[in-house]
Amino acid sequence: MAGDDRADIREVRRRSIREAVLNGGFVRASDLASSYGVSLMTIHRDLDALQTQGWLRKVRGGATGLPSAQFHGTVAERHATHAATKRQLARAAATLIGPGQTIMLDDSTTCLHLTRELGSHAPLTVLTNSLPVANALTKEPGISLIALGGTYFPAYEAFLGLHTADSVEAFRADTFFMSTTAVTQGRCYHTSPETVQVKRAMMRAATRTVLLADHSKFVRDGLYALAPLTDFDLLVVDDGLPQEQVRRIRDRGTDVMVVPRG
Repeated sequence: MAGDDRADIREVRRRSIREAVLNGGFVRASDLASSYGVSLMTIHRDLDALQTQGWLRKVRGGATGLPSAQFHGTVAERHATHAATKRQLARAAATLIGPGQTIMLDDSTTCLHLTRELGSHAPLTVLTNSLPVANALTKEPGISLIALGGTYFPAYEAFLGLHTADSVEAFRADTFFMSTTAVTQGRCYHTSPETVQVKRAMMRAATRTVLLADHSKFVRDGLYALAPLTDFDLLVVDDGLPQEQVRRIRDRGTDVMVVPRG
């Protein structure tokens, strides 16, 4: 069998495995090997590749698509979670933007909501590693769009990793708007090292960094440490975050904008 044919079969199998995990919540590696007529080692390679892309999490005996420190759902699932609150955070963040500025948006679903607010603040230059954000802005009048390339991670619908982080260094932005998977003990965490690599580069390339995080992020766990809250100039959060936590964040030197929930 030719190499291209083998690659096509592998991709079809991995797509099928991905769908089985997302639909069923858990798949057993031995069952997959039997179903597809391949070795257990081949299935483990498939699961390793899908985990790296962010589609699932390997566990003993198989893989799961259930939320964890490494996996918090697909883009569509995350977009639907706390959607009204994320829209409120995006509207509040938009008030920080002035015409003529250069801003960076990460691949978070909260920043995807922010794209709907940018037209009224044009002209703007927008840099992003997010494919949905880029698609949303391609036909927006007055927006000069710069897409940051690199390795595409379909589970995040974003370009991530070393080459993306390197491309960020060619630019300078007035403000970087971003979100995070979890905030634990005053530190932001994410689900993949490639994401952390790119977001750290973006933070270095911006004059001001703004974190958009709904209150649910403060009760989650993360795997890869990104940055302490003290590295952000401003936290935009909804009023679901207890006032005592807001006070502690401010006392440590980060400004906080509290927004009513949608």
